[in-house]
Amino acid sequence: WTMPERSRGIVVLLSDKETGALNCTACMLCMKACPTGAIRIVAPRDEVTKKRDLQQFEIDFGICCFCGLCDEACNFSALKMTGKYEYSTLHKEDLTWNVAKLQQAGRDVDYVDTRKKKVEAKPVAPAAAPAPAAQPEQKGEAPNA
Repeated sequence: WTMPERSRGIVVLLSDKETGALNCTACMLCMKACPTGAIRIVAPRDEVTKKRDLQQFEIDFGICCFCGLCDEACNFSALKMTGKYEYSTLHKEDLTWNVAKLQQAGRDVDYVDTRKKKVEAKPVAPAAAPAPAAQPEQKGEAPNA
């Protein structure tokens, strides 16, 4: 049996369909939106580029309430609630999933990529010289007929 599309199972990390790289930009919006604090992200800013470097991303499914607020908060198509739900275990430590396990679980998940594509800069063509403006007629002169 397949779960309905909007069912709430585990959260997975999504990867770019072409390159396989994670879509996550480490913006931490999902972590801030999580009401139970089940998501933990460690991503310090690079001093040179000022971008965050994702070092650790973990979700503790033992305390996750499967509300979907992380999915709603993500602007980068990096997280998705799936219909996958059969992950019972005897040890609660096994309910904390790291980046690799979350990404592996999301490899076969279909999604619509809502990220804005970067447009390559087109070379700027030199601007054409403006056309000379028409000379206004002087008062008192007869128009040429």
